[in-house]
Amino acid sequence: MEPVSEFKSKSGLKRIFSAFFYSMDGLKSAWRHEHAFRQELVLFIVATAIALALRISAFEKLVLIAVMVLILIVELINSAIEAVVDRVSLERHPLSKNAKDFGSAAVLLACLLATATWGVVLFNRFY
Repeated sequence: MEPVSEFKSKSGLKRIFSAFFYSMDGLKSAWRHEHAFRQELVLFIVATAIALALRISAFEKLVLIAVMVLILIVELINSAIEAVVDRVSLERHPLSKNAKDFGSAAVLLACLLATATWGVVLFNRFY
């Protein structure tokens, strides 16, 4: 039998409530410790307000907001990767650099997708 972490999730409703509070802790920690997350969250709020104010379809609004949420999701995953790499060792190592660079590249791709999506929706609507 494999060993089981004492942090392994509980079952039933207790698991759902625990997961919710762990998620809230993660968002609070990201807000406190991750400058990029704070910037992207502010951008998300502004972009969401703009998307909701635009005279576009509900689906287009959803897509514009969704790509902004995607940036936040990828940034959180990138921050998790960075935290794990730093937890393992603060020494410079090519594999650590690769892990951090891959996470950063993922954020860049999410940002490029969001930019392209906003560009296409706005261009198609207003030109």
